[in-house]
Amino acid sequence: MVWAMIGRFSKPAPAHYPWILIGLLWMVSFLNSADRAILNAVKPLLRDAFAITDVQLGVVDTVFFWTYAVCAFLFGRIGDSVRRRNMVLFGLLFWSMATGLMPVATCFAMLLGMRTLVAVGESTYYPTATALISSWHRPAMRSRALAIHQTAVFAGGGIGSWAAGALADAHGWSMPFIVFALLGGMVFGVLIFTLRDDAAEVPPISAEVHKEEPLKLILANPAALLFCGVFCLATAASSAVLNWCNTYAHDVLGLNLADSALVGPVMITTAGFVSVLVGGWLSDRLAATSAVGRMTVLALGLALAGLFLLPFPWAGSVVVVGALLFATSFGKGLFDGCIYAAMHDVVPDSARATAAGLMTMLGFLGAGISTVALPAIAVDTGLAAGFAMLAGLYALAVLALLAGRPVVRRAIARLGGEAVHG
Repeated sequence: MVWAMIGRFSKPAPAHYPWILIGLLWMVSFLNSADRAILNAVKPLLRDAFAITDVQLGVVDTVFFWTYAVCAFLFGRIGDSVRRRNMVLFGLLFWSMATGLMPVATCFAMLLGMRTLVAVGESTYYPTATALISSWHRPAMRSRALAIHQTAVFAGGGIGSWAAGALADAHGWSMPFIVFALLGGMVFGVLIFTLRDDAAEVPPISAEVHKEEPLKLILANPAALLFCGVFCLATAASSAVLNWCNTYAHDVLGLNLADSALVGPVMITTAGFVSVLVGGWLSDRLAATSAVGRMTVLALGLALAGLFLLPFPWAGSVVVVGALLFATSFGKGLFDGCIYAAMHDVVPDSARATAAGLMTMLGFLGAGISTVALPAIAVDTGLAAGFAMLAGLYALAVLALLAGRPVVRRAIARLGGEAVHG
């Protein structure tokens, strides 16, 4: 009853509301990423406070990723069946509360349990939010709209990690969790009266397509499955680097937590913030002239991301490490700027949240494996060599994209070009 009352808007949305929506969801996406980054920033303190190993911290990450993965798929499917604004609001409130409860943990098991609750809450957001954005933005501007929204992931990861490190250095590991939980409550108070999902309905591609179960549509679509696989490989590689670059800078380069964040996550997210906008813009330009134009940007971005991981074993200074992390993230950002738009090109609106949920699930399953595998491998090779090995995942993704161009072209043609040309 409460959700129905707050969700009723008596006046039509203003003409510029699609861009207001981007601003509102940008705040939510920022917090989604920032809350996730807190743990990475305070890992050295958690290791001491709970007397646990890096591998155990990797297990916390893996359980988070796998919980997020399964729940993202489930909530993505629900997001194609319920009011998408309510899913966003519920998720924001849930994960903010779960983040604020993290300091309650007194042992490893409780730490693991609390972090799992955060994963459940955060998983509600991205599949539904990207589908909501695509329902308000037509294909000609869709990649750019999604890319602007995606910048919040990088801003949240970088600023969140640095702020969490500074707060933890000054007040202990629990303080950043409390601060960001309070910020989540404030944003919820803004969105509850401003977020709306009453965009004009997207014209149906065909009556037969929209009668089908969304998951069935996706599983029968080789292009959608290709993007899911590529996203899995790319997310596995980038997540392992992001989740362990703080610890690398702290343990190997001898930096404090705030400076470790500046060298690691801040460099990564700054590069991504810029390149995701470039990727979104370039993707829309190329897609206007070729059905598979986005594929070029996807492949180029992952090729660059892998190339700049290879020299890591020979990087011995703060400057070189920061430069390599910046460069590899710039490439990954080009990919991030158009992967969701590419997926939306090959599936109808009625299945987009489900498609994003499935893609996210596979990506975070891969991230969970790589995040716990990297410190296990690093026991013998060191983290730097482990980072270089991750370039192989990017190489596999690039080969899949190059080989899959005909598949994607056929999928777009079957949808009558709606996804690209409106």
